[in-house]
Amino acid sequence: MVKEVSISKIQQEAEDLFRNGFFCSEAMISCIRSNFELDLPEEVIAMASAFPVGMGRSKCVCGAVSGGMMCLGYFFGRTKQKDPKVEESLAVAKELHDWFKEKNSALCCRILTKGMDMASGEHKEQCIRFTGEVARKVSEIVCREKNIKNIDI
Repeated sequence: MVKEVSISKIQQEAEDLFRNGFFCSEAMISCIRSNFELDLPEEVIAMASAFPVGMGRSKCVCGAVSGGMMCLGYFFGRTKQKDPKVEESLAVAKELHDWFKEKNSALCCRILTKGMDMASGEHKEQCIRFTGEVARKVSEIVCREKNIKNIDI
């Protein structure tokens, strides 16, 4: 894992990945994986392919947030039963949830896109923005908690 990152670059890259063919959760995983130089196979991106458009187009939880949660789980989650490390994972996940909800009033894709044509440019631009903002927030949390330097500061 790296010792420093550019959080503004991560935000821009997440947006560009969405704009150029990935969906929100896929862009999130791809961007965090590459910028933090995580030793993870590309298949982790495929794991995120079921989350776009509110989990398989069900318009439930925002896919950018779902992808962000997956990233936080990688950095802070546990792999052994009863490992108390789960508390740290849950705390940063709640931080991301609360931040997004406060900023956008909801996490539900159906509410976030109400009145928008799903094929419209307006919808896509909003989702691109959400993806970049969540990538930024996830990166800020990881940098803060893992003592990784943000070279933008």
